[in-house]
Amino acid sequence: MARNTPGSTGPTNRTPQPLPRQRTAGDFAKAFFAFLALAGLLLAVPLALSTQGWPLPHSMPSFDMVQQQITVDTFVNILVCVVWLAWAQFAACVLVEIKAAVSGVGMPSHIPGAGPSQMLARQLIAALLLVSATAASFAPGIAQFGQSLESTHKPTVAAAQQAPGIGSAQQARAAVASQADAQSQAEQVHAKTGAEGATKFYRISPPEGRHHDSLWEIAQRHLGDGRRYKEIYQLNKDRMQPDGTKLSEASLIRPGWIMEMPADAHGGEVVEMPDQAPNVSEQVRQQIDEYAKSGNHQEQPAQQHQGGSRGDNPTAQISVPEQRLPNAPATGSGSGSGAGSGAVAEAPSRSSDSGLGLSAALIGAPLLAAGVLGALGRRRRMALWQSAMTAVAGRRGMEPPVPTGDEADAHDALLVGADPDAVRFLDLALRGLSSSLGQENRPLPVVYAAWLTGDDLHLQLAQPSGTPPAPWEQGQDQTFWRLERSAVAAYEGIDPEAAAAPYPGLVSLGTRDDARLLLNLEAVPGLVALTGADPDRAAVLSSVAAELATNGWSDRMTVTVVGFGAELSPLAPTRLRHLGSVDELIETLGAEIGQRRSALGTAGHDSVLTGRTGPAQQTRWAPHLVLVADEPTADEATALAELTSDSGRLGIGCLIGAGSSVQLPGATWDLEITAEGRLLAPLLGLELDAQLLPQAQHEAVVRLFADAAPEGDGPEPARPFLVDITEQGRPAVYARLVGPYEIIGLDTPDSERSALLHEALALLLLHREGVHPRVLASAMWPRGVTPEVCDALIERLRLWLGTDEDGSARLRTDSTGRLTLAPSVVSDLDVLRSLHHEATEGRGARRASVRERLLTDALGLVRGPLLADRTEGRYTWLTHEIIDTQLPLLVADVALALSAHHLEQEQPEKAIAALRAAVSGSSADERLWNEMLRATHATGDEARLRELASDLAVRSGDRGLPPRTEALLDELLPGWRGGVAAAG
Repeated sequence: MARNTPGSTGPTNRTPQPLPRQRTAGDFAKAFFAFLALAGLLLAVPLALSTQGWPLPHSMPSFDMVQQQITVDTFVNILVCVVWLAWAQFAACVLVEIKAAVSGVGMPSHIPGAGPSQMLARQLIAALLLVSATAASFAPGIAQFGQSLESTHKPTVAAAQQAPGIGSAQQARAAVASQADAQSQAEQVHAKTGAEGATKFYRISPPEGRHHDSLWEIAQRHLGDGRRYKEIYQLNKDRMQPDGTKLSEASLIRPGWIMEMPADAHGGEVVEMPDQAPNVSEQVRQQIDEYAKSGNHQEQPAQQHQGGSRGDNPTAQISVPEQRLPNAPATGSGSGSGAGSGAVAEAPSRSSDSGLGLSAALIGAPLLAAGVLGALGRRRRMALWQSAMTAVAGRRGMEPPVPTGDEADAHDALLVGADPDAVRFLDLALRGLSSSLGQENRPLPVVYAAWLTGDDLHLQLAQPSGTPPAPWEQGQDQTFWRLERSAVAAYEGIDPEAAAAPYPGLVSLGTRDDARLLLNLEAVPGLVALTGADPDRAAVLSSVAAELATNGWSDRMTVTVVGFGAELSPLAPTRLRHLGSVDELIETLGAEIGQRRSALGTAGHDSVLTGRTGPAQQTRWAPHLVLVADEPTADEATALAELTSDSGRLGIGCLIGAGSSVQLPGATWDLEITAEGRLLAPLLGLELDAQLLPQAQHEAVVRLFADAAPEGDGPEPARPFLVDITEQGRPAVYARLVGPYEIIGLDTPDSERSALLHEALALLLLHREGVHPRVLASAMWPRGVTPEVCDALIERLRLWLGTDEDGSARLRTDSTGRLTLAPSVVSDLDVLRSLHHEATEGRGARRASVRERLLTDALGLVRGPLLADRTEGRYTWLTHEIIDTQLPLLVADVALALSAHHLEQEQPEKAIAALRAAVSGSSADERLWNEMLRATHATGDEARLRELASDLAVRSGDRGLPPRTEALLDELLPGWRGGVAAAG
């Protein structure tokens, strides 16, 4: 928007102009009735009370008087005293409100215990003054004429982006360019102000009804563009106001505050000084003089160049932190320590894949990939448990659906990219910080962003917040707190219930060099606008939605998506919700914001952060993050901007998509996504490689979750890999995984490579469908490795496994490039599945003796947990597997089938022995305990059954027995509750 220059014809506002807002008949009616109400309450009430005479005793009360019966007159006198006190309180409230409205300085004083009375007085005074010049708005006096220009017009200087690895020459060039830009801006401001010859001011008006003024509205009225509120904020931030406070957040302004305005401000509520000095009172002129003196911030630009305090300016740059130790970039494949703190060793290109058909977008999003894999694993485990508990046909003892095609590629890319260690570090570091601050009775600082690298975590604060608690330390300046990865060990063992997740709204936006930026959407004071082409915006919004829905550094959260993402709800059914329109969002959000403001006021908290530490942490203010894909209309955008003007303190954040050439009204921060995958935010000083979830990968991830539906409406489960269990089917290589790890049929490899080869073979044995080479590499070397090293491992593994009698290699590559094992390489897990299948669906289903033998052999294979003797620090890829659920369920299925056979044969003791063998590895399986009760009941030993019931009650603890177990006990052992209670 063009501003007035010496040659322009814009309004100069040399004389007061008529107010742009006209009073209506309704305003005069409200004022008249308010006057009547005040007159009645202030005059009629005391007149009416005076007719009742003097209510207090004429002499000091005696003890005998206290013991007398309360008469009607006594009761009336007591009531009159109470009304007199209430009237006095209300009268005091009226006086306080009138003083605040007339002086216009600060918020009215609070009368103790007079909440409703003071609110009534405030509304009546506001209505009465609605038609007066004082309430409409009173322009403040002049600033001191001749004050140095630098003291009141502070150019906004963009600091050079400082990233790890930038050389001193680059830094010098950036500093010179920044200094030249600052000098240019200063010259422009000098020229403009010199031509204008005056300074303009605006005074914040008292609220009218429920409407409170805001910087955005002031900029809209007097600068023609609400987005220019940032200029007003820059001119006035951290300057002492007449009531002794300072402007620290753009969303928090108070009636009576004085705002210096840009030179091109216009309108009747703006007064230009010194020309209009005669139009203001001496008191206001004195206040303005004092305020003008507070604008002497000549040292601030130099401090900004020196990395000094940034304050909490919402448009302040989000700087890349300086690192004390340079990160050596990992090389190879897998999620490494760099940008993923996740960077993969081979930096993914911006193309659709990064080799062998895997998505670069998913590989380059380590926190997102880890969250999605964790959610997918939980969904698959839930499906397995539900299938087992409800005995869904064809699923018991079976494998979950195996991904194929694009879904398999997406799943492999997630496995390659995921960095669960980074997620754990981030979660532990933030919870530890919350716990440490809570112990010191300190509030959580407002955090705008976090930078995660391979070595440390940097939090960028909205304003300096003192010395961070150990082991945190101050970063490059007072607005950075830093924690090294090695120091997070101090928080090991922290109780998540005792330390709430302090910053659940952090979400990855992209990377710069080897640092990953997480923006705290919850802390943004207003709307964040995202512009760009539709597909690019959709990719950013999908990535943000998926990561917020599945991240591992939050407790409770609501993520609302508007205009997209309904199909994402399976990722987090309790966290993610979909709304159909912006209009519906405005209605829902308006009600919630009102509730949150009221709740914060009732609790006495200034923001949701107060409720996450210290004695108030039980409130656990959960954030609500809103993502809108549909571009809102101008009216809708304005409504959203008004609703979210102080959303930062309420724990509500909004990311709104807009067209490539559209400026969203009321946006605090503006982001732009380019066709090349760059995320730009010039006002924040950001330029990143954006984290994206393109449409193809979005759809593949959604199908992965749909296929794992616990409701049983997904695809048919995969048939297990079955082996020949006859004598003729003896395998060439046999690995024992259930229990201590042993391999039969192969020579022992060199000790230097033995552990790696054993681990690689275990991974292949658990995935008979095949393993992508990059998945193998990321599993063996989570911190990254070169392709040459991975190829060498595969070749050694191929040589170690050898060939079959027909000369074919036992390690093969299928048509998709995945590594598979020959059928002659078998594990005890394969044999266990095959025995169970043959006993329940093969020969054992027809012959009881065969079934008993097969099931007994299967149960005998269980020697302990999977890979019981694995080396600590290895096999970390098991965190992405669901074998920890599959194996206990399979063992339980075998034991239940064998127990049922023994009970048919009237051999309850053998049934109990089979069940006890399975319970040791699956103590949470309700089916085993219920079958144990039936088998014990079959022995006819009631005392033994009562003992088992008491044991089950003790195991259940405060949760109590499951309903089906209670119902079974009611059937088998009536009156068992009394026995359990007596035993307890």
